[in-house]
Amino acid sequence: MLDSESDSLHLTRQHLLESLRFPFLAVAFIWLIHLWQVTDGFDPGAYGIMSRRAWGLRGIVTAPLIHGSWKHLISNTVPLFVLTFISLYFYRKVAMRAFWLVYFLTGAAVWLFARPVSHIGASGVIYGLVAFMFWNGIFRRSLRSIVLAAIVMLLYSGMFLGVLPDQEGISWESHLIGSLAGIFAAFLFKGELEDEEAKEREHPFADEEEMEKTFFLPQDIFEKTKAQRAEEAEEARRKAQEDNPFGGPPFWNQSQTW
Repeated sequence: MLDSESDSLHLTRQHLLESLRFPFLAVAFIWLIHLWQVTDGFDPGAYGIMSRRAWGLRGIVTAPLIHGSWKHLISNTVPLFVLTFISLYFYRKVAMRAFWLVYFLTGAAVWLFARPVSHIGASGVIYGLVAFMFWNGIFRRSLRSIVLAAIVMLLYSGMFLGVLPDQEGISWESHLIGSLAGIFAAFLFKGELEDEEAKEREHPFADEEEMEKTFFLPQDIFEKTKAQRAEEAEEARRKAQEDNPFGGPPFWNQSQTW
């Protein structure tokens, strides 16, 4: 998370604040809409995704912003905030594109394939973000992505029961389709590596030439015969005598008398 050159404490704090801005604004906007809904008393189903109805097309945009009750709103607020923040912090290059891809792709597919009822709530987007975070770990194969995938799975593994069909009062189609949209987003953007991931791939191991220098013995020592090794030793001894024709220590060694 911290890099000595590009991620000083100031830059890390700045990136943290930037990653919090959009989740905070998104949650605040959803809460303001719900307050307006409670105050005005309009029917939330009128702004949901009504499958294969022309008027229901607007729900592709409005449905994730509408919730049926305070309980419904609160249950979606925390995971939406947390998952959006994590994706923005760790996948800054692709997070916003992935978010909007999941948002609109889920809505469009629900309109095409779901039951002919009004589907509302941000849960489809939430399931898409869970799948996006998890499958990033599978597709990117970086240590950081795998750790994040494990954390997401640990925190939200219970949510996967929500994709099971025939659950009364629950748009399981939104959950299932959102998950598929998240997988698609992870696959689509897997090639756009973050800076930290690129560094991991550039320097996963030490340089091969440096590794070769660390051998204690010559690599071909066991391929030579005893006679060959003796011949090389004799050659080395003759070369040493040629370099020092007096056959003894250098003249500056005062312990030697001539």
